[in-house]
Amino acid sequence: MESRAVIFDMDGVLLDSGAHHRQAWRALLDELGVTPSQPDFWRLTIGRPSVEAVSLLLDRATPLPEARRLAERKQHHYRRLSRQGSPPVRGVVAFVDDLAARGVPRAVATSASRADAEPMLERIGLRDRFDVVVTAEDVRRGKPDPEVYLRAARGLGHEPAHCLVFEDALVGVRAARSAGMRVIGVSTAHTQTELCAAGAERAIDHFEGFTWPA
Repeated sequence: MESRAVIFDMDGVLLDSGAHHRQAWRALLDELGVTPSQPDFWRLTIGRPSVEAVSLLLDRATPLPEARRLAERKQHHYRRLSRQGSPPVRGVVAFVDDLAARGVPRAVATSASRADAEPMLERIGLRDRFDVVVTAEDVRRGKPDPEVYLRAARGLGHEPAHCLVFEDALVGVRAARSAGMRVIGVSTAHTQTELCAAGAERAIDHFEGFTWPA
């Protein structure tokens, strides 16, 4: 079905912020004296709200108050590391500008908090390019639940089937597909093969040279 609106995940799609997240999780685990069981431990956290990711990294059930406290500590490290700002993913600013010029409705659907998302979008000059920004506070269930994408579609006034999503996380791809949307993967965190196996119709390395309609 023809896509009439575009929804972007933020981290790893609009912002090349993966390195800051990995370093923040590593700092938290070091504080706790926890040694990750695998070198790519951070992949467990991709696309998930920090509160949900804590128990996966600790590999144990974590009471909600503890999970919230540790998630906030991770966010503290992330904000410290990213104080200078994360650069935009290559070519994405020009692509979003082109969508705006064409009048294509645009939204962000992120697992980040609004306190983090708004300043980061401002910093790369994209906040005013989005009609709708849905953050962690706006949903009850994080990705891979489709709620964040369904809310973004409602905000744009379009049916899910008419929305195209750009995602870098496997849980995000699954969330968008569960919402009934087309998905194009962005391989900043996972390989193109992994993204397509999760449900993306194809994957791109970046947005340079990418044009609408997709």
